[in-house]
Amino acid sequence: MAARLVATLIVYGSGAVIRACTQAYRQALANASKSGVAQEAMHNIKKGIRGLTEPEARQILGVTEKTSWDEVLKRYDSLFERNAKSGSFYLQSKVHRAKECLEAAYQKKT
Repeated sequence: MAARLVATLIVYGSGAVIRACTQAYRQALANASKSGVAQEAMHNIKKGIRGLTEPEARQILGVTEKTSWDEVLKRYDSLFERNAKSGSFYLQSKVHRAKECLEAAYQKKT
């Protein structure tokens, strides 16, 4: 008899929790659509996530506009290897993204 009572309480309790979670999710969606967050997220997905700008990439690698591509690659290799050994993955990925950005910029120029 006690086991049946506990099982009934668990079933009703879990049903109430599921309904509350569903209602909270619906409310979160409604709030997101009212504030424009959903539209902004869709806009970002459609246009692609903004990458680094060329000045940001130059600042990360410590190069100027007049720096040759070979010098940029040397700087990239040095920073990438330094962060691979004793740095962070975040900094290593920033260095890599900076090189990709500058590579695209140098390809446009030539």
